[in-house]
Amino acid sequence: MTSHTTKGAFDCIVIGGGHAGSEAAAALARMGFAALLLTSNVDHLGQMSCNPAIGGLAKGHMVREIDALGGRMGLWADAATIQFKMLNTSKGPAVRAPRGQMDRELYARAVKRDLYTTPNLTVMQDMVTGLELENGRARAVTTYLGRRFEAAAVLVTAGTFLRGKLFFGEQIYAGGRLGDAASNALSPSLERAGVSLRRFMTCTPPRVLAASIDFDELVPQPGEESPRGFSFHGPKVALPQRPCYMTWTNEKSHKVISDNLLRSPMYNGAIPGPGPRYCPAIEDKIARFPEKTSHQIFVEPEGLDNPLYYLNNLPTGLPVAVQQEFINTMAGLKRCQIVRPGYAIEYDCIDARSLKPTLESQAVPGLWFAGQINGTSGYEEAAAQGIFAALNIAARLSGKPPFLPGRDVSYIHVLTDDLTTKGTNEPYRMFTSRAEHRLLLREGNADLRLTPAGREYGLVSDEQWAVFSRKAAAIAELTDALDTITVRPDAATRPLFESLGEAAPSNSRTLADILRRPNMTAEKLAAFWPEVMRYPEEVRYEVATAVSYRGYLDRQKDLADRSASLEKTLLPETMPYHEVAGLTLEVVEKLTALKPMTLGQAGRIPGITPAAVACLDIHLRKMRRTKTP
Repeated sequence: MTSHTTKGAFDCIVIGGGHAGSEAAAALARMGFAALLLTSNVDHLGQMSCNPAIGGLAKGHMVREIDALGGRMGLWADAATIQFKMLNTSKGPAVRAPRGQMDRELYARAVKRDLYTTPNLTVMQDMVTGLELENGRARAVTTYLGRRFEAAAVLVTAGTFLRGKLFFGEQIYAGGRLGDAASNALSPSLERAGVSLRRFMTCTPPRVLAASIDFDELVPQPGEESPRGFSFHGPKVALPQRPCYMTWTNEKSHKVISDNLLRSPMYNGAIPGPGPRYCPAIEDKIARFPEKTSHQIFVEPEGLDNPLYYLNNLPTGLPVAVQQEFINTMAGLKRCQIVRPGYAIEYDCIDARSLKPTLESQAVPGLWFAGQINGTSGYEEAAAQGIFAALNIAARLSGKPPFLPGRDVSYIHVLTDDLTTKGTNEPYRMFTSRAEHRLLLREGNADLRLTPAGREYGLVSDEQWAVFSRKAAAIAELTDALDTITVRPDAATRPLFESLGEAAPSNSRTLADILRRPNMTAEKLAAFWPEVMRYPEEVRYEVATAVSYRGYLDRQKDLADRSASLEKTLLPETMPYHEVAGLTLEVVEKLTALKPMTLGQAGRIPGITPAAVACLDIHLRKMRRTKTP
């Protein structure tokens, strides 16, 4: 691709080399923009600060969407997966999701190899200490090493590093994560520019020595024998696969934790900020759910040759000695040795309601935010925001429309819309239940939903587009065949129905009609039409899902189409809400502060009623009539 910038200048500066920053920098560069990625330690690019896993419920959907758009997380994950599972296979297709256990070192190696070899991308080790404005716009950054870099856009993906503090019980240290320095100078610079900051916290579990684990006392959790992986178009998972394991806390564990509860920074007042509701510290679980006598703990490998295991579901901010004591009460972990303790971390983040729907700051044009700094948790949420911000920065720099695919098209847009419209008072985590039209947002059709958009914005490569085009054509061809080929109940077909445990129909039926039967699959249709098996498995699965759930999908599509007019109705950025008849003062204040881009977004703001949206619609119509000569 051709660079959009002049020699020696940058189109965008990305601050932070975590999952949001790495995804954003790679995307911008691959779209042809000169990107500078500044990180405090290049050795830690792509580091998995918490659990060595990618995907999960809703999170796996977003990884598939990132890949569909031309992003990299799915490819990086497939290069490092040592256990792959498709979750919820016994449930409906909307909630099935991929999850992969990663080799932590191989994942980081894949990220670094990709970033260092991407044209148009410059990676430098330095810490950003200041933001410079020009006529109110973000224009340049200054660094710890005394350098100054200019760009048309600045993207902050600082994760937990802004004024980060680490807590090991009563002991408190400055740090962005264990082993990395905090960024203490950038926060005051952002505040001087007009960006308001607040404090969130989270916890991470301990890592323990594999040689000190009694695996015979744990319950094995194997993965799939033939892992599919995350990427629609990349190489498949090729690494040897490893099992995870399970154990449980018990009454002894709970007593140790309860006896030391006031030594936790969340309970002794050291951290007043909110923590994650959906991945709370173990001490928080014990305090909030005293009736529960045990909690599942997953013992997960950190890599193929890594001597450490990760104790998933056991985040904690308790003192290290207390961590060692309660871990040694559990089956399989009685002689377990902590190598890397768990800890709590408190950090600066923003209220994402101060951002435009594109993740650009309302207060400072040209300044963008993505990742954990926006109040989210999780690698997948971070990477999703990274690619979303990159696409919108690219759209701004190239004069294209913003990338806002719609809540019925993308979980990534559900995420960013929730953040910028509703905000969050605790670290936000994506769930399938957050999407109104989740049956439309299946992990298996992410490419059908988003790859054309990724191609339009210049992120999908020719190779990926060729793979997608072949799949899309095969899906269309197979769907047409199932809708047109009929089966007559006669002497030849009745025994086939009987062999499949199905009653023969009373008259001719299409293959699609037969497939809609509860116990039928695309593979069973081969008894009537062997040609079905020449299509790839992923094509058969997607077509079978679309055909079997056609009625439900059509209803959800109708609902989405009805709300589309509200999403297409733009609100002026300088809309005079105080002039709109029928709006209460509270509604006027909320709309003026949040500046929604569309009527649809306005309607999702908490406290904005359908009646208020109707008032806005009437006022917009009046404004249009007034402007018409």
